[in-house]
Amino acid sequence: MRRLVRTEGLTAEQDEILAVVRQFVDKKIIPVATELEHADEYPTEIVEGLKELGIFGLMIPEEYGGLGESLLTYALVVEEIARGWMSVSGVINTHFIVAHMLKQHGTEEQKLKYLPRMATGEVRGAFSMSEPGLGSDVSAITTKATRTDDGYEITGQKMWLTNGGSSTLVAVLCKTDEGSESAYKNMSTFLVEKESGFGETAQGVTIPGKIDKMGYKGIDTTEMILDNHRISADQILGCTPGNGFYQMMDGVEVGRVNVGARAVGIANRAFELGIRYAQQRETFGKPIAQHQAILFRIAEMATKVETAHSMVVRAARLKDAGKRMDVEAGMAKMIASEYCNEVVQDSFRIHGGYGYSKEYEIERLYREAAFMLIGEGTSDIQKMIIGRSLLKDYRI
Repeated sequence: MRRLVRTEGLTAEQDEILAVVRQFVDKKIIPVATELEHADEYPTEIVEGLKELGIFGLMIPEEYGGLGESLLTYALVVEEIARGWMSVSGVINTHFIVAHMLKQHGTEEQKLKYLPRMATGEVRGAFSMSEPGLGSDVSAITTKATRTDDGYEITGQKMWLTNGGSSTLVAVLCKTDEGSESAYKNMSTFLVEKESGFGETAQGVTIPGKIDKMGYKGIDTTEMILDNHRISADQILGCTPGNGFYQMMDGVEVGRVNVGARAVGIANRAFELGIRYAQQRETFGKPIAQHQAILFRIAEMATKVETAHSMVVRAARLKDAGKRMDVEAGMAKMIASEYCNEVVQDSFRIHGGYGYSKEYEIERLYREAAFMLIGEGTSDIQKMIIGRSLLKDYRI
């Protein structure tokens, strides 16, 4: 019986959704994850299975064909999926950031145009804010949308698009000249449509190919090059220019909860593997789990998993309640990603030399955990966000 990462106060429907997803992960993802990851193969059959389960429409309102579930439900589903294979959770992450941004900031016409097809997975979303020289300074973006007689032309280079190849709708942050002294009010989010695949996927839109990564395999992480891409003004999210930065930051808050949930899923799986191996492996005439050093390590691992899970749940519940949660999302993302790496390393050490072998699942988790430290902002960035916000709240 599983004791960790259990959430109190869930509805019967939430419990049912999680049970279905957990069964899918155990039967359809875990048995093939390591093989697919080593081959860097896109998980086509798994993605089709998620479509059948309705996961692509999980947070999309019922009136647009989705299940209308909360961010909390989504975070808990992500924990389960990442426990099986973190890359699969990445398939739905940026999709849901875009769906959330459309739900919160899109016009009714934009919602009707995209959300029903996003709910089925027919339209797949990607989120594009970063650039090659950008780092965490969003105000320094150089991709520019220039006004024309019938709309805009976008030129620039974007980086680190998760689902860059498989997506068909990309939310792209661009500079627009709105005449404001603040750089943050001179940005707009454009809804760029394209074909799935690589090469020229739309007029003036090129997806060069997959970026080869240390981990996070299978999923397509790409660049996107925009060369005078012509787009109409009604493809600005909300149809009002100048709100792009704030729309993107709203999406990033959802993304931070997602990355925190992914980190919990990885850590939970590492704990499961570590405590199982500790009971199977014997040294000095007894299972290593009976040695105090290993027993203490298991206790610390479990405590870290549970702490991270609790913080992710709190941040998600605040967002669902419509309350401010920039600090809580930053804390959850920071602690979950740091603890994930520590738990994975402890499980790796419990496995000893076998943990270094590609035959063992912990080797994959070791590489995947590193990505949690940088996805949706490093721990240092989270500390800046948290610290600045707390200074405002506790100003003397």
